[in-house]
Amino acid sequence: MKRAFVVVLDACGIGALPDAADYGDEGSDTLAHLATAAGGLHLPTLGRLGLGSIEPLAGVTRSPAPVLHGRLHALGHGKDSTAGHWELMGVVLDAPLPTYPEGFPASVVAIVEEAAGRPVICNRPYNGIDAIEDFGAEHLRTGALIVYTSQDSVLQIAAHEDVVPTPDLHELCAEVRSRLAPEHAVGRVIARPFRGSEGRFERTEGRRDLSLAPPSRSYLEELHDAGVPVHTVGKVGQLFCGVAIDEQHPGATNATALRRTRDLIEDLPHGLVFTNLIETDQVYGHRHDVEGFAAALAAVDAEVGQWLPRLGPDDLFVVSADHGCDPTAAHTDHTREHVPLLASFPGHASRRHDGPMADVGASVLKWLTGRETSALPGAPFL
Repeated sequence: MKRAFVVVLDACGIGALPDAADYGDEGSDTLAHLATAAGGLHLPTLGRLGLGSIEPLAGVTRSPAPVLHGRLHALGHGKDSTAGHWELMGVVLDAPLPTYPEGFPASVVAIVEEAAGRPVICNRPYNGIDAIEDFGAEHLRTGALIVYTSQDSVLQIAAHEDVVPTPDLHELCAEVRSRLAPEHAVGRVIARPFRGSEGRFERTEGRRDLSLAPPSRSYLEELHDAGVPVHTVGKVGQLFCGVAIDEQHPGATNATALRRTRDLIEDLPHGLVFTNLIETDQVYGHRHDVEGFAAALAAVDAEVGQWLPRLGPDDLFVVSADHGCDPTAAHTDHTREHVPLLASFPGHASRRHDGPMADVGASVLKWLTGRETSALPGAPFL
């Protein structure tokens, strides 16, 4: 009756991957650059686990007794949440998903307009907050949908909740998702509801990610088929289209996701909890908000400090990330980076472990079932 907890610090990359220049991200290092820009990070719990032992981070002391620690790398393409979470569970993209640096072609715009019965405005790569600030008033006046993308494979539709009620926006995005032709099958169609008046627009908690189904088998399916309960917190369940997931728990904000994860640590007798903490990406990373980013990490650190005494000898606890979002980058999109690995379990021996992101899924399978599989990438670090 063992348990495993995998916590993803969204966008907390830790050093550029060798092919980062191909993505326009050469030299990126989210955590190191954030630490320097913030004048040091206050992360005593993550520091004690060994975050500062992975690479030097201003304000984070090197632990004298770290848990298993290291850096993980992607095996496939991409630098967004879909690719990152899939990689952690052994799903590797053998070809990049479509992106639209010039905006969507007329055929994709027509799908959105026909499904909604409304015209489209914006239709270009755009920061999400700027999109509603710059186009929100026109949207309110005309009813036209704000459609935008980024460097990632995403089609995002923003609508004011008074113009398109959130349930209707969710239905619209699901309809668009179903109509996209294979050559335009973006990684995610994302509903972005917002509220407020001009100059005071704000996103609601009604975001919904409609992802492609994973193109290959994952470690979640291995666990599910072995009778191991799989719980997700936050957007993780949506990223896997619910495949092999027993229960999805809300986590639109860090506070909600942290609270629900704490409840599962206290109450769950057996299984996997796979949590995403979104705000370091959605709220602070894309805005290059150094102070907010650092404060969000400090709040997570304090909560993890409350979790650790509740973990026992039958628990595997992993902290990692899905990609970067370097606050010093010339752009505000994700960055192609390694992700950190901190893994606490009996017998970790303070070792360093560097390897593919899929090692997380392989280790969870080994911990919870006692077996391995050669059918998926990755190897246990246990």
